[in-house]
Amino acid sequence: MMNELTENIQPTRVSFNDGWSVRPKVGFFSELRPGQTPPEPVCLPHDALVGSARVPSDNGSNTGYVPGGAFAYSKEFYVPEEWNGRNIAVDFEGVYRDAMVFINDDFVAQRPYGYSGFRVDMTPYLRYGEPNVIRVEARAHEDSRWYSGAGIYRDVWLIVAGDAHLDYAGVQITTPDLDGDLGVAAVATTVRNSAARPRTVRVKVEILDPAGTIVAHDESPITVMQAQTAVLRQRLTVQAPLLWDVNDPNLYTAVISVIDGDNEPEVSVTAFGFRTLQLDTTHGLRLNGRTVKLRGACVHHDNGPLGAATIRRAEERRVELLKKAGFNAIRSSHNPLSPAMLDACDRLGLLVIDEAFDVWTESKSSFDYSLRFADWWERDVEAMVLKDANHPSVIMYSIGNEIPETGNAMGAVWGRRIAEKIRQLDPTRFITNGMNPMVSVIHRLAEMGRNIEGGVNSAMNQMGDMMKDIATSDLVTASTEESFAILDVAGLNYGESRYELDRGLFPNRLIVGTETFPGKISDNWAAIERHPHLIGDFTWTGWDYLGEAGIGRVNYADEGPQSFGAPFPWRTAWCGDIDITGHRRPVSYFRETVFGLRAQPYIAVHPPSNFAREARPTQWSFSDAIATWDWDVAEGTPIRIEVYSAAPEVELQINGQSVGVQAAGADNGFKAVFETEFAAGEVTAIARSANGSYESWSLSTPVGLCKLRVRADRTVIEASDGDLVYLEMSLEDDKGHIFTHETESLSVLVEGQGVLQGLGNGNPQSQDSFRSKVCNTYEGRALAILRPTGAGEITVTVRGADQTTAITITALKPNTVATAAVAHDEPGT
Repeated sequence: MMNELTENIQPTRVSFNDGWSVRPKVGFFSELRPGQTPPEPVCLPHDALVGSARVPSDNGSNTGYVPGGAFAYSKEFYVPEEWNGRNIAVDFEGVYRDAMVFINDDFVAQRPYGYSGFRVDMTPYLRYGEPNVIRVEARAHEDSRWYSGAGIYRDVWLIVAGDAHLDYAGVQITTPDLDGDLGVAAVATTVRNSAARPRTVRVKVEILDPAGTIVAHDESPITVMQAQTAVLRQRLTVQAPLLWDVNDPNLYTAVISVIDGDNEPEVSVTAFGFRTLQLDTTHGLRLNGRTVKLRGACVHHDNGPLGAATIRRAEERRVELLKKAGFNAIRSSHNPLSPAMLDACDRLGLLVIDEAFDVWTESKSSFDYSLRFADWWERDVEAMVLKDANHPSVIMYSIGNEIPETGNAMGAVWGRRIAEKIRQLDPTRFITNGMNPMVSVIHRLAEMGRNIEGGVNSAMNQMGDMMKDIATSDLVTASTEESFAILDVAGLNYGESRYELDRGLFPNRLIVGTETFPGKISDNWAAIERHPHLIGDFTWTGWDYLGEAGIGRVNYADEGPQSFGAPFPWRTAWCGDIDITGHRRPVSYFRETVFGLRAQPYIAVHPPSNFAREARPTQWSFSDAIATWDWDVAEGTPIRIEVYSAAPEVELQINGQSVGVQAAGADNGFKAVFETEFAAGEVTAIARSANGSYESWSLSTPVGLCKLRVRADRTVIEASDGDLVYLEMSLEDDKGHIFTHETESLSVLVEGQGVLQGLGNGNPQSQDSFRSKVCNTYEGRALAILRPTGAGEITVTVRGADQTTAITITALKPNTVATAAVAHDEPGT
């Protein structure tokens, strides 16, 4: 909780998200023709592609069959006369992609990479005392292996400051000295002087503890030559600092004021944490002296029904649910995370590997970043490190993902350039690279008598054990040695077969499984717990995502040959522990069991219609079983049931009658499988430990009327462009059991101070538009996302076939939000 000092500061950095419009970008001459699409008013962050019609195409599975496009955003804003003589800039946290920025039709900046933040100095181009127009063009076209979205999809900020002002990302805080009695906050402040003469200003720093109490302060002058920057370094001692940890994410606050005579000070508020990181082959990774094994999730950047829009609350909710599911770390895949998500990781205690690139010089898509890499990589690395530097959650940088160049000497040269650039900018964190052994030698597989057909991912899906032979080959060992030697931690994508091998060949090599198949977590985790040189596992993926459609689906032999991507209308990858609405799938509970975080057994049931079919899962599949006992089949229909448990044995009962006892626990892959017959009522799993204690868990068939229930994650929110309300809609009986076999069309009407920002379900094949006001339930569930447009009440009415439910949300002005009510719900009427 902030004290009066931070609550009353006058910001020089304010949101610039409101008042924009967007339209398809057309050529200059085409714009003069009649019949052009009119601009649509939008509030940033915004994804211009999320509402696009999906189109079946040969290569469309990469993006979930969403075609690309070019878009022009514009905003008219008034610049008062009194701002003349001040420095006015706008900070973009991310524009996808090939951003071009114009002020009053004058070109001022561009940024090819869609995941880098950048600042645009608007001062020379503005007209004072009259309206101005900023225009931003963005485009996406065959430049990504997954759904990227397009447009100004991250926050935008307006900065108004004096001649001597904080430079872009001008506050960097480290904690170089830390023991039980004290900690040192080393604050480096970069001041830029835009004037034509030297300027001397004072920089005041105040450190606030997590309770908002000032615990250290310092003030010093700094002289900056004309049109240059200068750095002031101040070391502030904090007595007995509270450490930042995943279990206790204590955050301190640095309030930095740049004081220029009698002018209004420029104030920056920066959160940071005191924590130590250590790395060695004896203890592995240590956080504050304690060994931590990374229970990791790879995550893409989209937010499901919101598309790529990184609205602050959406990022926060993802972090909340990932941590609740048992993860303690995420790997951004395959691009730098948004500042909003890093803020959430800091506040909630989730460790981060932030990844720079999916490509270097060799392309993976027709028009991807490889075309710009050689000219822009250094500036994009700088942007990532400047963004991450103050975030205690960030423990490691990844310089790439499955880069084919890593298997040769010139590729190692590029890797060293990137790694050393990062070390120059930030020597306090570690460096990895998500290297796929097969990809690293893909151009030399013929030497092993191997041929790749249908692309890398298709080959990985079909090769099975052959991948192990490649990964452990002498060719891979020799070809990747230099690229691995560049790193602090060797990142292995689907390379767990090297875990034991490298312990002998390279005794000083630490390894993290930067990307692993979901079904291999039990074996992988056992190895990670056994060996200190293995520091963690990152599953592909923790959260389902748009694009790479259907890679996690379960195929069946009667469906014919399988491919990596699924045909239209598939739109999500369907390999996430959590679906795009935030609902945990059975693999999430299986993983929680393997991690040792769940004592209760968990039941997942295969659809009876698939009982006699031969399953052919992909490498990214886990199971097609779901947690339900609601099946529209006759009594006595054959059915297959999975029970996940760490206990050595589990008993299954149906309506109180024992079906049998099966071995489970670590020796049996934490899974017991029963084949029995369906009978409506209750199915119960009883897990018995060696000491005779037991845990149980049940699924019940819903009975009686099917009621529409709507639950809001919060009923009191902030009336800001960064807040959202998530409404979970479900079909339930009186006891809360879900009618998963029912499908109902729901319509959502939003009135008052809010809009419907997104609507959808977890169905990986859904053809409902996220921008529609109507969607079907999937397995008895759907999700609506509301965004406030101002302070006041928001009324939401949800209508089903014969039921209507209404709920009211209150949006309060920023800084007046009381403790929010959680899990408020209203039954259908």
